[in-house]
Amino acid sequence: MTHQKFLQQAIDLAVENVESGQGGPYGALIVKRGEIIARSGNRVTRRLDPTAHAEIMAIRLACRKLQDFQLTDCILYTSCEPCPMCLGAIYWSRLHKVYFACDRHDAAAAEFDDSFIYDELAVPPAERRIAMLRLDLPDALRPFAAWTQKGDKVRY
Repeated sequence: MTHQKFLQQAIDLAVENVESGQGGPYGALIVKRGEIIARSGNRVTRRLDPTAHAEIMAIRLACRKLQDFQLTDCILYTSCEPCPMCLGAIYWSRLHKVYFACDRHDAAAAEFDDSFIYDELAVPPAERRIAMLRLDLPDALRPFAAWTQKGDKVRY
């Protein structure tokens, strides 16, 4: 199957997601060596979970199916350019490549505007719309010290 056909399936899934009342206008699928291993639409409102974007849901399903937290040999096809949260998950899961149909400007025109998040990344934490305040505790680095000393850790 071609990249266009997989991407068309993601678009069709997004439309189906809206029409069935499952969630927002987003669909994603993950393919490994030409086989679809996971697919999902957006489930934010259905699950009452702001992290249940189509890409995140597909990544979760693919990781469970492959019994691995890395998707290095997999390709993500998604109906829209991934938002900042999904972009982070894409990098953390080590996906090989991403194909998308609409971009962030198309999403913004449909009232799904994430531009403020992209903007917030450049703002110092304490000055963001949601203030993020660092407290200096004496043993704040203890978790990292424990990790550094752990001999049987699984790196990710």
